[in-house]
Order: sequence, then C-alpha cells, then structure tokens
Amino acid sequence: MTATLSFLSPPPGLAPLTDFQLREITGAAGLFALQSAIDEHTRLFVLDASVYLPDYAPVISDEHARALDLAAPEQAMVLVVTNPGETGTTVNLMAPIVVNADTGRCAQIILDGQDWPLRAELTPRAAPQDLQDPAI
Repeated sequence: MTATLSFLSPPPGLAPLTDFQLREITGAAGLFALQSAIDEHTRLFVLDASVYLPDYAPVISDEHARALDLAAPEQAMVLVVTNPGETGTTVNLMAPIVVNADTGRCAQIILDGQDWPLRAELTPRAAPQDLQDPAI
C-alpha cells in the first residue's frame, strides 16, 4: 500500500514539510515508512494502531475531526510514530497521526489531558499459533 498524505500543518520538528508518501514495509503488516515528498532523507516509521495497539482509543476534538473532514470514526486511520532503540522500540501515544483514509488529509494531534505516554514500550504481538488453546 502506498498513499499520499497531506498534513494540515507540518508535524512537530519537520517544518516546513507537509506532503508525505506512506509506504507499507513489505512483510510487516501495519508498519509504514512516512517519507517526505520533497526531501527523501526525511522519513519516520509509523505503525497502524489498529494492528499493533487494538486497545488504543485516543479521542480527538470535534474541531480536529472537522479540519480533517472526518464524518465518522471509521474514516480515520490512526498511526503512531515509532522510536527504535537499543533496548526495544517505543511508540508515541501522546501525539498520534490521524489520517482521513478517504482523502489523505492528516494531522499529528497532541492529546492534552488524556494520559497517553510519549514513549510507550511496544510489546510483541502474539502469533496466531500462540493464541490457540493447547487442549484443543
């Protein structure tokens, strides 16, 4: 999957960039490279929260929903920025990237007052065989 994303305003630390390509990493469902459309050296890795963090449920304001032209929650794709490190990978749950999946309009939204961590440790997902009951 490849999609063109247009931020309403530059993501923090990436001004003046607003146009990006979202490219799925082959062999890693829900992992994407978010690369600047005009500066190929500017790239972030992001995860589809619905794949890796099924219990993550950030609430965005009506103002943000209107700015992104989101008429229903199903239109939104929520991405979180990953931060790989020597001891593991963390994800930024305090400032998700909310994408209108129909239009590609997006914004990185700081979730004030929602108690989501800036650096949450990413834990491995269970493989389908790990979820099976051994007694079956």
